[in-house]
Amino acid sequence: MNDFKKETYSEKVANYIKVRILNGNLSPGDPIKETDIASQLSISRAPVREAMLILLREGLIEIHPQRGKKVTSLSAKQIKNSYFTGGVLEAAAVAQAIERYTDKDIAQLDGIISKMKQVADKNGSVSDQAPLDKAFHDLLFSRIDNELIVELCRRTCQGISKFLLYRQWVKLFPAIKVYERHKEIVDALKTKDPQVIEVVIRNHYVESGERMSVFGADMSKDEN
Repeated sequence: MNDFKKETYSEKVANYIKVRILNGNLSPGDPIKETDIASQLSISRAPVREAMLILLREGLIEIHPQRGKKVTSLSAKQIKNSYFTGGVLEAAAVAQAIERYTDKDIAQLDGIISKMKQVADKNGSVSDQAPLDKAFHDLLFSRIDNELIVELCRRTCQGISKFLLYRQWVKLFPAIKVYERHKEIVDALKTKDPQVIEVVIRNHYVESGERMSVFGADMSKDEN
C-alpha cells in the first residue's frame, strides 16, 4: 500500500477494511486483528487503531471484552430495530425540512430515479444502482439541519445494507423495485405534505428491515 499518505492513513485503512467486508473476505462475526491488518498493509498499528475507532463509530465493528474486535453481527430483531430507528429519524427530519428542498433539489432527485429506471430497463443489477442510491439519500440529508440525526441515520441503516449484509441486500430488491421505492419518496416530497412524507419514508425503511431481518445471525441457514 505504497500510495498511503500519512495524513489519510486511518481513513484509507478504514476503507480497506470496508472493502473486505463488502466483498465477503470479512463476514459478520469474523474477528479483526490490528496486527493482521497492519501486516497486510505494511504499516504500523497506530493508523489501524484509529481506523478501528472510525469503524466502531459507524457500527461496522464491535468490541467484546476478552474476545477482541469483530465485524458486527446483528440478530433479526437488531436489524429490524436499526431500520425502524433510521426510518423514523430520516422521515421526521426530511418532513420537518421539506420547505428547504428547492425545485432544483426535486429535479435532481427526479434525475437520479430516472437513472435508476434506466438501469432496471437494461436489466442492470442493484449493484449498478448503489451509487445512485447513495446520491439520492445524500441529497435528502443535505437539507437536514441536524448533524446528529444525519449521523445516526447513516449508522443505523447504511452500515447494514451497504456493507455488513450488502450481498444479501442486492438479492432482495430487484433493480425495478429499487426504482419504484425511491419514486414513491420523490412523489411524496412533491406533495409538500409533511405527514405524507413521513409515512412514506418510514415505511420505506420498515419494509427494508422486515425483509433484511431474515439474514439475522440468529436465523437458521434454511431461512436464509
